[in-house]
Amino acid sequence: MDPGLRRTLLALTFVTGIVDAVTFLGLGQVFAAMQTGNVIFLGLGIAGTAGAPFLAPLVALTAFVAGGAAAALLARRDAAAGAQGMGAALALEVALLAGAAILAAVADVVPDELAAYALIALLALAMGLRNTVVRGFGGPNLATTVLNLTVTALTMHSPLGLASGSDLAERAAAFVAILAGAVTGALLVQTDLWLPIATAAAITLAAGLAHLRTRASSASAAAAEPPVAS
Repeated sequence: MDPGLRRTLLALTFVTGIVDAVTFLGLGQVFAAMQTGNVIFLGLGIAGTAGAPFLAPLVALTAFVAGGAAAALLARRDAAAGAQGMGAALALEVALLAGAAILAAVADVVPDELAAYALIALLALAMGLRNTVVRGFGGPNLATTVLNLTVTALTMHSPLGLASGSDLAERAAAFVAILAGAVTGALLVQTDLWLPIATAAAITLAAGLAHLRTRASSASAAAAEPPVAS
């Protein structure tokens, strides 16, 4: 994998940890990215388990799917225009995260109330959008929003059943990134709910700009190469 793309995906994985820490700790036992957890919570809620959320995971699941659908539309548009990359998707993710940060700053956010559900929807929409876009770039090593494939793939891709050194390094980096993001989100949410969301938006913006610069540099280098004589 291109080193620039790897750095971008690791930054986005870090952001995932922040966002899921915010939603779980600040918005009431729900995840924006880890939809397996939401399905479990939803099942507990349907079963009538005391204290189990129902509406929050349902909102998150619905918004995540909507984000994936939006990403599919973006991918179709980019393919028709001959464009490559994920610049438009990252720009939209930044807008969603920034909007969520503003809402968290100006609203009185209480779990199980309207402002909280709106934040869950915005954050899950952003994660669903990114999850779908990144699947074409990161593979199982750097999916950015889930670690299930990353962890279970530790023994894949080798005749001996062991991952290569580069695969192991990428998977370990993804694990550390999402863990560090969760720690960061948990610490920042104790200060104010908007702060970790704004941090996530800033990191996503920086990662997107770095990705665009890397693409531009690669395109310039390719254009400067002399044509191959036939």
